[in-house]
Amino acid sequence: MNKFHYLLAIFTFLVFCILWMTYETPAIFAFDLSAANLLYGIDIITPFHYLGETKVIFGVWLIVLLIIWIRLRDAKLMFFTFLTIGLGFGLYQFLKRIVERPRPEILDQYTTYSFPSGHATHGILFLLTLAFVFSKLVKSVKALRAIWIAAVLIFLLIGLSRVTEGRHFASDVLAGWSLGYTWFTLCTLWYRVSTRNLTRLHNSDSEI
Repeated sequence: MNKFHYLLAIFTFLVFCILWMTYETPAIFAFDLSAANLLYGIDIITPFHYLGETKVIFGVWLIVLLIIWIRLRDAKLMFFTFLTIGLGFGLYQFLKRIVERPRPEILDQYTTYSFPSGHATHGILFLLTLAFVFSKLVKSVKALRAIWIAAVLIFLLIGLSRVTEGRHFASDVLAGWSLGYTWFTLCTLWYRVSTRNLTRLHNSDSEI
């Protein structure tokens, strides 16, 4: 990651905070209403919500942990996935209970809170984590580019599916993406710093 990604993470954190403070204002209400009118009922997007289900994400995560252990033997990378996918799950669940925003009023609506969207938050964390892990396994630049593009497209569709179903406001989804990207970047920073420090330690030991 370069400086742009860290600046973007600061920006997305600010977006999340602003949405948290303003989701009851007329401007956000108008934004949510416009997005709902545009997206609600687009059935071709709706099935993507299955890829953001918690049981799917945690199931794939277990497979990814096995791959990391067998192929890379990288304990720090395994812990990195715990920070993004595992702790990220707890983070958005905690924030839902802090904010306590009701969901949109539709028939058979869920009773859990709406802000931020769990599918959007966990979806972006899950997909970006997968892409990051595969960047350690795949050497082809073209393949890596395709993996990152696919990750972005899928997490966008997962988030949008919550609006097409009427399960979330668009501002919930935008907040989830913003929170998820910020948290992913912080976790990536930890991984890079800790890995760099470990490399320096090994180099020092080899010089002795």
